[in-house]
Amino acid sequence: MRRNQAAPRGTIHRLTLESDVLKTNMLGDPTAREIDVYIPAGQTGAGLPLLVDIVGFTAGGPAHTNWKNFGENVPERLDRLIATGEMPPCVVAFPDCFTKLGGNQYINSAAVGQWADFLIEECVPLVESKFDCGGTGRRGIFGKSSGGYGSIAHALLYPDFWAAAACHSGDMAFELCYLPEFPRLLRKLAKCENSIQKWLEGFYAAPKTKDGDVHDLMTLAMCATYDPDPGAYWGVRLPVTMHTCEIIPERWQNFMKWDPCVMVETRWEGLKKLKALWVDCGSIDQYNLVYGARRLHRALESHGVTHVYEEFSDDHSSVDYRMDKSLPHLAKALST
Repeated sequence: MRRNQAAPRGTIHRLTLESDVLKTNMLGDPTAREIDVYIPAGQTGAGLPLLVDIVGFTAGGPAHTNWKNFGENVPERLDRLIATGEMPPCVVAFPDCFTKLGGNQYINSAAVGQWADFLIEECVPLVESKFDCGGTGRRGIFGKSSGGYGSIAHALLYPDFWAAAACHSGDMAFELCYLPEFPRLLRKLAKCENSIQKWLEGFYAAPKTKDGDVHDLMTLAMCATYDPDPGAYWGVRLPVTMHTCEIIPERWQNFMKWDPCVMVETRWEGLKKLKALWVDCGSIDQYNLVYGARRLHRALESHGVTHVYEEFSDDHSSVDYRMDKSLPHLAKALST
């Protein structure tokens, strides 16, 4: 639903990428992936910076280009920001990275798939070659929730590839956002003979998807992402014991290696290469993510990493309006 009817409309191009790097995923997910690409009005894309939108759990990139009630979709937001001069023109790619486990953290996983490689080796090169955009020093990545996690993880892991990143309400401080989910998951699994396979088969066989079950699916997805077991069904193994919900040190250590609050302590120097880094989170985020955001902000300050950090008075849900601040910030940095 357009807020500015007078803003010239950009165009959406839909590409299809047949991925090679996703062929090894254990979930049997499709390797043919759609990528929607936004080109600003009056532009071909040539010479413009490239931003990549990686979405939160349960969504796929093309969902952000769909019609939206009571608010703008992302292309409509871009049209408005560019038309008013708040944001320089840029190309924005929306790749479909959905999985059978309900989402993606955009890192390489033996179970879920080589999603970092998909973005860096396949998706971005395809978009850049098709529209003559982006390139070294002119690429940015942004997202919220799991997409926020993916954005900060990519900034930490691949600062020579990305030149800017925005992390909105990203997963971090794993002991606060993930561990509280395991007792509920264990109660669900107990009803299925403690079988992850039976629970997943039941989830997909059910005539209705329940919100609580989606949260449990997300917890299983994190297990397959951060500590995959190649010998387990869909690569899922838990970092806690089934009967007493006690942490298994080796398993949980593998989780924590991927926590941005941990990664930043050994990878902060790479962040200094970025032209722009944006981190924000709602002050009443229901998944406790604000505490991790504060920890990350403190670490970035202590290491002298230039960044913008903001807390806003809201929770985790329906906060796309934060893009009005972050996207112009990234686009301006990439346009210089």
